[in-house]
Amino acid sequence: MSKEAEVIIVGGGPSGVAAAGTLSSLSIPYLLLERADCFAPLWQRGAYDRLHIHLPKHTCQLPYVPVPADWPKYPPKSLFVQYLQEYVSHFGINPVYSRSVESASYDEASGRWRVVARDVSKGGAGVVEEYSTRFLVVANGESCDAFVPEVEGMESFPGKAMHSTEYKNGKEFAKKKVLVVGSGNSGMEIALDLADHGAITSIVVRSPVNFVTREMLNWAIVLVKYLSFNWAERLTMIASRLWFGDMSKYGIPKPKEGPFTMKMKYGKYPLVDVGTCAKIRSGEIQVLPAVKCVRGNEVVFENGHADSFDAIVFATGFKRPTKQWLKVKEEDCILNDDGIVKPSYPDKWKGKNGLYCVGLSRRGFFGASLDAQSVANDIKGLL
Repeated sequence: MSKEAEVIIVGGGPSGVAAAGTLSSLSIPYLLLERADCFAPLWQRGAYDRLHIHLPKHTCQLPYVPVPADWPKYPPKSLFVQYLQEYVSHFGINPVYSRSVESASYDEASGRWRVVARDVSKGGAGVVEEYSTRFLVVANGESCDAFVPEVEGMESFPGKAMHSTEYKNGKEFAKKKVLVVGSGNSGMEIALDLADHGAITSIVVRSPVNFVTREMLNWAIVLVKYLSFNWAERLTMIASRLWFGDMSKYGIPKPKEGPFTMKMKYGKYPLVDVGTCAKIRSGEIQVLPAVKCVRGNEVVFENGHADSFDAIVFATGFKRPTKQWLKVKEEDCILNDDGIVKPSYPDKWKGKNGLYCVGLSRRGFFGASLDAQSVANDIKGLL
């Protein structure tokens, strides 16, 4: 027999918590299903120690609960997790933990969604549970499942290999040769952390990188209020070139498009530099091309260069398996194959038949908060 709920939220990260908070504020009952055994598991368990939010603190607050005024401008991970804990307590959010959603399909006859989830807790024995709901909110986030690419010969590597979600700090890697694969914000900052802890650090950079400072990013947000998108981006690129110089001479491909164009077209965020570039220029961090294969402790690169390493950190991002369990016709689905909202859906949060999304349009915490409020208000109008 299925369990019934007015609204089911899938995902207990910041997006899911924001959705729960906004529904609570309107006295709309819901059920929140979270695969892990805690809320915001990526922030609580899968983030490295030195992580800070790169945008000003007000941009990371969730609906109806402002961040404390005495916070630093760029909050560390620990403060954000504390804020999330207080948010959950404030709204009395009580997720159903250890529930991995396996399918969600819409039944035309009943006008309700049928959600199948498996109890993956240690004592749950994999029991399958069924739920029925009028409204389904997909809020499992942009950073869902850790992605590690297949590398020829990786099984022969005798050293330590991990995804960035397993990396905490560089203490254990002092004086060891470490390769970071991936040049996004996490990869660049992990490389910096390793170098700061005395590791002999290299980083693989395959694609063009747009570098900005936190201040440049903040000014760009202000500029778009007064200038066209193109002018705001052009001025940001000029500031970047003046500040960082030509990074292509250190092995980093020069981008042909601006930082915000690349984010909109490819989902590639600009690189917010917090010190990595200086260490690349000084030679403390070596830039290397794509990995071709691994032979024991030796890594062979696309340019034929080979070197030995004691550890490899894959900062290679995430994949979103949402389309695997969301059983809807392609023409009725709000998400693309990558689990991100399709550009053809202008609202970015509303699908068909009571299907909603929160935090899946690559607009960060601010976008997730706006989505959550829009979803709750829309559901309220339909009840």
